[in-house]
Amino acid sequence: MRATRSRKAKTATLARLLRGRTTHTLRTTVAWLSGDMLQGRIGLGWAAAHASRSALPAAAPTLLVEDVDRAFEAIREESGPGSKKRRTDLFDGLMTRATEAEQRFLRGLVTGELRQGALAGVMAEGIAAAAGVSSAAVRRAAMLSGELPDVAVAAFRGGEEALAAFRVALFRPLQPMLAQTADAPAAALERLGEAVFETKLDGARIQVHRRGDEVEVYTRKLRKVTGAVPEVVALARALPVTDVVLDGEVIALRDDGRPHPFQTTMRRFGRKLESRVATLRDEIPLTPFLFDVLHLDGEQLIDRPLRERAAVLERIVPATNRVCRLVTADPEAAAAFLDDALQRGHEGVMAKAPEAPYVAGSRGWSWLKLKPAHTLDLVVLAADWGSGRRTGFLSNLHLGARDPTGDYVMLGKTFKGMTDELLAWQTEALQAIEERRTDWTVHVRPELVVEIAFNEIQSSPRYPGGLALRFARVKGYRPEKSVAEADTIETVRAIHAGERLPGRRS
Repeated sequence: MRATRSRKAKTATLARLLRGRTTHTLRTTVAWLSGDMLQGRIGLGWAAAHASRSALPAAAPTLLVEDVDRAFEAIREESGPGSKKRRTDLFDGLMTRATEAEQRFLRGLVTGELRQGALAGVMAEGIAAAAGVSSAAVRRAAMLSGELPDVAVAAFRGGEEALAAFRVALFRPLQPMLAQTADAPAAALERLGEAVFETKLDGARIQVHRRGDEVEVYTRKLRKVTGAVPEVVALARALPVTDVVLDGEVIALRDDGRPHPFQTTMRRFGRKLESRVATLRDEIPLTPFLFDVLHLDGEQLIDRPLRERAAVLERIVPATNRVCRLVTADPEAAAAFLDDALQRGHEGVMAKAPEAPYVAGSRGWSWLKLKPAHTLDLVVLAADWGSGRRTGFLSNLHLGARDPTGDYVMLGKTFKGMTDELLAWQTEALQAIEERRTDWTVHVRPELVVEIAFNEIQSSPRYPGGLALRFARVKGYRPEKSVAEADTIETVRAIHAGERLPGRRS
């Protein structure tokens, strides 16, 4: 898979691999080649996994899928005093039975660094080819279930009919629907015709599930954050519904109603802040704004058009907790709506097709975002130590775009746009994912996505990709985004060539 560039060839390879597997080995294989483990986290950190490098590799392959899966279960079940060492010892024992190639694979799987060219998108196509079903049916089932291994089993056992049975389920979060980018309101209307324009908030995406008084709130990455957002829980419980699934954003607003910076909102979502929620709620109150409803009182709504879902939302959610909305085909009215959103300090607007269903996990043309800034979501590859007033801080970021092979192409560096608070956070966060360092540079695991504003993309022989960002500055870290959502080098090249690409202003 790593050596194969053709997506069609990757799909064919996966299909051959998956055919004839038992149910359990099918689930395990799909999970592993998607970069996941059925057990989730098993208590082995990056350092423990890489400490096993001293284990001599086996001369020949003998490990079976079942062997490794049992070892992962044993590691996960270790608890109590001394469990850290026992987990490490078990993993070391596993590694002594693995060949050098298997060691690399297992180490990458445990640390979340697996990059062999399959992952979830190609895996869905491989499942479809192996089971003789449409890739669209597999993708839809995966988006609704969030679990490709379960989808694979359904596809092999029951085909398209079994895949169609996947539905929105309470407390099983869906992948959020995503947007492409349009240059201006007129361009959005040219593509959509009449459109639903909504204020685009620079907050944290949330998905809210409620049944009776039970409420759970999930992030864009489907992480449960209910305890961090009591304001959202209170709103959900006050709605005149029995059960519901809602899509929206939560944002920190100033007293005058203008938004705080994105990083201020994200201070409410720290993993170690549970004990400070009450205090932080007073310091940084959050306001939830909802813009879609996916399920209501036993009825799945994702296949209904947006105009119908919007009418349902208006009926059950108070206006103070809905995003501002305008339905129009008039470019001047749409431009005025965008100007008003920007004047109130918001990021821009969304333009949505009134007849479009909610396509979970998709970045299609039914939703378009309009933002005035030229930005790219890039991956931090390293950072240089600062000088002068920045001495002691990691300051100059090395920025990379995704490559089709799973690697990253460096586009330049920037130290601009950083507050003292961001510098302090960044220095700590980058050292926590450090891989190696030199006198001036700390190289890190590619795990953090940062939104970079820039003036233009120029040719540059200095970097391997031949391109560099001009006047790049940090707009903000995007902890809610995975590196798989970062922009690709193809996107950067097309912008440089003057093409108007889906997903970017040019």
